Amino acid sequence: MSKVTETVFEVDLNALRHNFEYLRSKLQPGTKFLAVVKAYAYGHGAPTTALFLEELGVDYFAVAYTGEGIELREAGVQAPVIVLHPQPTHFEDILRYKLEPSLYSKGVLQRFASVAEIRGLHEYPVHLKFNTGLNRLGFDSGDVEKVVAFIKQHTAVKPVSLFSHLAASEDPKELDFSRSQISDFKQIAERFESLAGFRPLLHQCNTSGILCYPEAHFDMVRSGIGLYGYGNSPEYSTQLQPVGSLKSVISQLHRLEKGQSLGYNRGFIAEKTTVTATLPIGHADGIGRQYGKGKSSVLVNGQVAPILGNVCMDMLMIDVTDIDCREGDEVIIFGKNHSAEELAASAGTISYELITAISRRVKRVYKR
Repeated sequence: MSKVTETVFEVDLNALRHNFEYLRSKLQPGTKFLAVVKAYAYGHGAPTTALFLEELGVDYFAVAYTGEGIELREAGVQAPVIVLHPQPTHFEDILRYKLEPSLYSKGVLQRFASVAEIRGLHEYPVHLKFNTGLNRLGFDSGDVEKVVAFIKQHTAVKPVSLFSHLAASEDPKELDFSRSQISDFKQIAERFESLAGFRPLLHQCNTSGILCYPEAHFDMVRSGIGLYGYGNSPEYSTQLQPVGSLKSVISQLHRLEKGQSLGYNRGFIAEKTTVTATLPIGHADGIGRQYGKGKSSVLVNGQVAPILGNVCMDMLMIDVTDIDCREGDEVIIFGKNHSAEELAASAGTISYELITAISRRVKRVYKR
């Protein structure tokens, strides 16, 4: 692809294909694959990303909120879409767009069933979330009997899956805790099947769970960050390919003499003659102030250029004193040779936060 002339987020769909095929290769035949495309597909653009994954054979999609599911439907996505954290005020929209809610408490189950009954529906697909230790959302293990009794009395809805979420699947120090979660979920599923007389799909593994706990793949697995190129450990990240590359350009070069300052609050004071470059990207685009003041760097013509001073809303400045560059040259904020994991770590955060923070005003460019 030619050099960029503005700030863009390049999305390599070939890398997305590679990651999907790598993760799927870890599964037994017949195990379904759910792609998590919440948060605008982790910043990569949900409609295009989901449509491409649908072509590849993804069985299910998951989003966090109803509006994200509606965006997929309006883009033409036909596969089932789970809404992981639905709000009752959106239940009518969920039905209108044929989305499938995750129901995680007695109140939410009752309210959704009531809306479905008013609409005259029968066995509308829902997903029941059980808490096994993340302690965020979900029925408790002791709720199984009450949930089954309710489902038997209200046939407007039918659970098509039971699921839970591992809390620390990427952490080898939490091996015992993860295995206890898996054991608890198995017991919940067995109890549900015994009482209900049928077995819904079971799923518990996220990306790290897919890679570390094959015994817990059950009927379906869920992958978010792994699809986009990050495996939560060096061992697996080397097998995956970063899908997104955030690029910008040099708008202007400045020469600072010793003692001169740069940016808001004089966030950088030159200790020697320094050449700086200004880029059209800032904290409104997702590169927060925590990356400034020399903590983080970008690449200019393959060379490392530290970010100087305070990151502005629409601009940031870098040190190019020892780099042969000119106005209009391309700058890699992160990408295949300077990963989002590296950039995020330099500011004390994680790749998830960095890539999902990329503003929608940054143009997405898809490379197929």
